[in-house]
Amino acid sequence: MTTTISPLAPKVYADLPHIAGVRLATAAAGIKYRNRTDVMVMVFDRPASVAGVFTTSKCPSAPVEFCRQNLSHGTARILVVNSGNANAFTGKKGREATRLTASAAIDAVGCAETDVYLASTGVIGEPLDATKFAGVLGDMAERANADGWLEAAKAIMTTDTYPKVATRTAELGGVLVTINGMAKGAGMIAPDMATMLSFIATDANIAPAALQAILSEHVGTTFNVVTVDSDTSTSDTLLAFATGASGGTRIESADDPRLVDFKEAFRQLMADLALQVVRDGEGARKMVEITVEGAETDAAAKRIAFSIANSPLVKTAIAGEDANWGRIVMAVGKAGEQADRDRLAIWFGEVRVAVDGERDPAYSEAAATAVMRQEDIAIRVELGIGEGRATVWTCDLTKEYVAINGDYRS
Repeated sequence: MTTTISPLAPKVYADLPHIAGVRLATAAAGIKYRNRTDVMVMVFDRPASVAGVFTTSKCPSAPVEFCRQNLSHGTARILVVNSGNANAFTGKKGREATRLTASAAIDAVGCAETDVYLASTGVIGEPLDATKFAGVLGDMAERANADGWLEAAKAIMTTDTYPKVATRTAELGGVLVTINGMAKGAGMIAPDMATMLSFIATDANIAPAALQAILSEHVGTTFNVVTVDSDTSTSDTLLAFATGASGGTRIESADDPRLVDFKEAFRQLMADLALQVVRDGEGARKMVEITVEGAETDAAAKRIAFSIANSPLVKTAIAGEDANWGRIVMAVGKAGEQADRDRLAIWFGEVRVAVDGERDPAYSEAAATAVMRQEDIAIRVELGIGEGRATVWTCDLTKEYVAINGDYRS
């Protein structure tokens, strides 16, 4: 974890209200970091509905496998998250560590193993000493309280420069419900979920299947359209919990018309957290929104947008405030989707820099450079082929990114 806060960090943190039925606590277990918290627990006083989406990595961490196995049971009593060690690529030792952690969690709240959820973040390949959890989880569960959201977000940070939290409210069946969320992530961030660790809780009365459908519906336009460095973590986990403490009739189906307001608030919260991760990209100084229009399909537009967003040449040009639109052309051309050079148009902000397959006749280097000097930069590409459209978010690639990742294990 670095002590220098990203210049793109929010000026103030959201003030997260209480979620009835949810209590949080943090502790310093000494997993890797000294003089800071590195374990967070979220305790549900009654079984909460749970939904989840996980990394698509073929080398997932032991906690990811543990959560996948439990998800079909649909309820949760405790979430345990540690930073400093990913418990990934640790073989039998990793599975034993999850078993020991789960055992300590069971003792802490008195639940079944299927009601335990785990997540770990940090160095890959280092065995996790799970005995450190046994000494802290019982005390944490006992002293957990409803005010601990920001401190919990701090405890799960690794190379993050600030804690990421968000909150929303929504009307659901005549009842006002609250949704709170936290996330961690700054590097090894790429789509196809979950791109980060993120945990969302609500007091809405929603069945597990409906909650899962809502989560899955919105992940494609939030967490799965951000990228920092094109690398998908072994540990990516997104979990949502619904305590039902708000009361009202239980929502069993995601198609229930009463969910309209809730779904939009849920989507907004997911997008808020996802964009905070991009704004904390390791070494980032620029936030970049890339929109591709006029593609053959939406899927084609998304592929092209990610080709631009993940290009080191594009990202370093942005870091250098260089209006090098030729690199955008390069990234469009290499994406493998249909494109017509002579129909292509490119904008930096409101400045059109290229059109009809060549530099815009009215191109102004000064105007384009002025856009590149901003902290938030919008790049738009028009292909002129079809109706496909997609937007993704990324950040620049700086010398600091290399410095952070060059000595990550030290």
